[in-house]
Amino acid sequence: MRNADFLNDSFFRSLDSSTLEVERAQMLPPLCYTDREFFEFEKEAIFTREWLCVGREAWARNPGDYFTTSHIGEPIMVVRNRDGVLQAFSTVCQHRAMLVAEGRGNTRAFICPYHHWTYSLDGSLIGAPAMEKTCDFDPKTIRLGRFGLEVWLGFIFINFDLNAPPLAPRLETLRKALDHWDLEHVDELPHGEQLRKCPWNWKVQLENSNDGYHANRLHKGPVHDLCPSDMVSFPELPPDSACYFRYNRTTDLDVGFNPTRKAILPIFPQLTVEERHRFLFANIPPTFQLFARPDWATFTIFQADGPEEMTFQRTWMVAPGAMSEPLFKERLDIYIATSATIGEQDRHVDAMVQIGLRSRFAHRGRYSWQESAQLGLNNWLVSRYKSHWDRLNGHRAA
Repeated sequence: MRNADFLNDSFFRSLDSSTLEVERAQMLPPLCYTDREFFEFEKEAIFTREWLCVGREAWARNPGDYFTTSHIGEPIMVVRNRDGVLQAFSTVCQHRAMLVAEGRGNTRAFICPYHHWTYSLDGSLIGAPAMEKTCDFDPKTIRLGRFGLEVWLGFIFINFDLNAPPLAPRLETLRKALDHWDLEHVDELPHGEQLRKCPWNWKVQLENSNDGYHANRLHKGPVHDLCPSDMVSFPELPPDSACYFRYNRTTDLDVGFNPTRKAILPIFPQLTVEERHRFLFANIPPTFQLFARPDWATFTIFQADGPEEMTFQRTWMVAPGAMSEPLFKERLDIYIATSATIGEQDRHVDAMVQIGLRSRFAHRGRYSWQESAQLGLNNWLVSRYKSHWDRLNGHRAA
């Protein structure tokens, strides 16, 4: 049985071995994936300080458009105000904590359904019935909680910390790698995959989503063998990068995961020959993953719900005009069917890995060179874990 006081200087020093070069590195300790106390530490070290993806700018295109979501149990809404500016707010009414918005839609104001307190699109309280007898009540001082917001390539990120450093400068290498997909102007399928609840830690999901090692082992077969594990490469990134990504070269030009083994949707028109000969897998931890191919791309938003549970949602994007092509739906359905088979294989593995991580025999395993993307995640995580531990120690010393 482990010591309940495992969060100590020795523990955080031990994490350094997860940031060594890939030939020497170890995975993170298993309790980082299973322990409730560590997850509570992680929420403060990571999720309240980093940029969290919540959706696409197109989801709130017009004044009054809004949509809701959550991260670490905190209810969030994104709304476009009357001036056309996107803002992110808490949906928690400042009266009795009822949620003032659910789902998505278009509105002139947010009216709490419980007692009809009303908030403008900029979050300020503009109506509070029958409060005239309440002492020291000034509606001008009351507003919905606000989050920082940044849009990058059409994706919306929010931050609990209003003073957090901007995200875009630390994504410049990835932006250049994605430039020819022109993600700000793609066509997005109107209804992405529904939210899927999963019985594993959020890091298990991120690790699997950018793991070149398993690609044509777990998914071995004539379709996925177009993207061999030994043709993976890992670009060098700046030390302050907020992302990590890998390329996987393909055996042929414009390949596709379908029985024809060729791309069956229109190719993104600006791609170079080299870009049409590889896939790109990118992560912006802790909540975002992007998979770009010659004829379509998907993005996935992750939500950490607990130490051993998470939720994700995936959305498909295609080249402008692709959805008006003949038999678009039928061709897309072929891709979706193949992707579903691959996805089920991944989800089975993720669930079994989580079970294994609870075992007394789970240990800090070693990496193949084909898992170098895991070092990108480890470096990002460990630096933030140690910084937060130092902050806590500083507070205690004070």
